[in-house]
Amino acid sequence: MPKAGAPAAATQPSDRPGYQKYPVSVRASAIDGLGVYADEAVPRWHKIGEVRGESITVAVARRRAATLERIMIVEISSRKAVDLAGSADPMRYTNHSCQPNGQLRIHAGRIEFYSLRPIAVGEEITVNYGQTHHEGRLACRCGAPGCVGRL
Repeated sequence: MPKAGAPAAATQPSDRPGYQKYPVSVRASAIDGLGVYADEAVPRWHKIGEVRGESITVAVARRRAATLERIMIVEISSRKAVDLAGSADPMRYTNHSCQPNGQLRIHAGRIEFYSLRPIAVGEEITVNYGQTHHEGRLACRCGAPGCVGRL
């Protein structure tokens, strides 16, 4: 029992890792397959979370990507990539949008997600992946006005 006047023990708000700053959930997406959704409002310019996975070389990443339809690989440098296929992090389900509400950033070798604008509870979190391993072969299904049409 704590002494009188001693602060109560801090409680963890959830079982999410410390690098997952805002609670999110994964569920079916109108964009593609599964998506990641905000379970709490996210203010503009805040870190939402990170994703971690298997560290591989870019050469291995490109060989793997050539055989996959659903690619979850991020090149973090000219020599290093991260394959997210086996990751348990929910942010790996972040879908592409041509008008995203989030941004993927590589910082000190970490793959981080930040909000570009306020994100409402229940809103799907999206980023513009830019150049992808799909090399224009995959139709974009984001549905955003001005969609580029291919990934």
